[in-house]
Amino acid sequence: MNVPSCSCLRLVLGDQLNLDHSWFDSENDDVLYVLAELHQEAAYVRHHVQKVAAFFLAMESFASTLEEQGHKVLYLDLDDSAAFDDLEALVVELARESGASRFEYQRPDEFRLVKQLEGICDALEIETACCDSEHFLLPFDEIDKQFEKGTAHRMEAFYRRMRRKLDILVDSEGEPEGGEWNYDEKNRKKLPQDQSLPSQELFGNDTSEVLKRIRRHEVETIGNDGDGKTDWPVNREQSLSLLTHFLEHGLPLFGPYQDAMTTRGWALFHSRLSFSMNTKMLSPAEVVSAVLDAWKDNDSVSLPSVEGFVRQIIGWREYMRGMYWANMPGYASHNELGHDSDLPGWYWSGDTRMACVAHAIGQSLDHAYAHHIQRLMVTGNFALLAGVDPDQVDQWYLGIYADAIEWVEMPNTRGMSQFADGGLVASKPYCSSGQYIKRMSDYCGDCHYKVGQRTGEQSCPFNSLYWHFLSRHESALSSNPRMAMPYRNWEKMDKEKKQQILETAENFLSDIENL
Repeated sequence: MNVPSCSCLRLVLGDQLNLDHSWFDSENDDVLYVLAELHQEAAYVRHHVQKVAAFFLAMESFASTLEEQGHKVLYLDLDDSAAFDDLEALVVELARESGASRFEYQRPDEFRLVKQLEGICDALEIETACCDSEHFLLPFDEIDKQFEKGTAHRMEAFYRRMRRKLDILVDSEGEPEGGEWNYDEKNRKKLPQDQSLPSQELFGNDTSEVLKRIRRHEVETIGNDGDGKTDWPVNREQSLSLLTHFLEHGLPLFGPYQDAMTTRGWALFHSRLSFSMNTKMLSPAEVVSAVLDAWKDNDSVSLPSVEGFVRQIIGWREYMRGMYWANMPGYASHNELGHDSDLPGWYWSGDTRMACVAHAIGQSLDHAYAHHIQRLMVTGNFALLAGVDPDQVDQWYLGIYADAIEWVEMPNTRGMSQFADGGLVASKPYCSSGQYIKRMSDYCGDCHYKVGQRTGEQSCPFNSLYWHFLSRHESALSSNPRMAMPYRNWEKMDKEKKQQILETAENFLSDIENL
């Protein structure tokens, strides 16, 4: 390994691909930027193979762009980094070989990497410094002013504060544009059969060499490899192109159909910008700005669509980050409902007769992608109703999705999806019977199971499992005001009907691998 000499060694992680960072404002021959494909990052969970490949391609492209801009760069692929046990061993050796007198890094967005880099700095005998990643809309040092550890905080209140703080979709008095803070009621439509879907911008980036390295170093992965190609954007140019495509083809109907599910397509009107944003190839500020400009310039873009999208960026995304950092490291061990069942094996294959789950998992295995309702109300909903250990659910979500990085994945999974934090994130468990899935999708028509039936071996498993979940957690959940109606409905059922439902659920749970 030929390591150029430098006075300052700067580490750039795979989710810190921000060309607008102040680090890169000027050239400096005494600064060496290091990007490294690391086995520890590729294998700390079983990631989707296209996720690993997309990250490595994006890192490699970023390194090339820095070099073109005149910066001194060292890019280490898996072959180069294989001699080192972990990131600490690598950085210590690079500091020694380069003769650097200073080591700098941007603050990581994952707790484990923060602790690891603090340990690395302790091990180095040179000056060290940590700086901000300059990406998020809520500065890190303001998180503790917005979020208190161990306390429930609701996204809606945070979102309204952020709207006012950033002067987005508010008038001069700080009141919401159009008179409403959100337009959920207009943004929950099922996709009509005659509604055409927009084309998707697919990049077909060549991953063949990256896949060879992944296999050569025996990195365990999941999912389909895309026949040596990935459609995820791997540089800023592609990311901007995807943003432009979304503004023209997705945004006009994003709002009404953002919760819809269908077998007719895998991305619908969604932006698929989360990978670009979570790797920092795009900033949340520029994405929101572009959406607001499109609203002003395009009569076909409605306020409900714009508000629904903006809420995902300045609301949910920033809120999840705040809840993560306010509650780590303890948040990672929350299991308030005491769930301890194993994740069914078909989560790794999609081989189940439940049409909704088979489609959502199959799509995830094919593309490393599913939209938020597929994640929350299909795969997450089933895991919650079945009482799956949240550790296993966490690992699955973190591994299978290209945009999954722990700061955003964990509070979405453990909090929003699994209610394992006891209500810190969500005010109620987000669970439902098959009727919700039927209302929002076209999955149920050809399913092996009958969504209209609650009992019997051909009844929709979501139906009986929903009531089974409510029954077994009645002492913990019945006092929740938002759960009052389903518990009243449960109480109204006659004893024999209840028993049949619970027996059906028990039969499904006992044979869960064959559903």
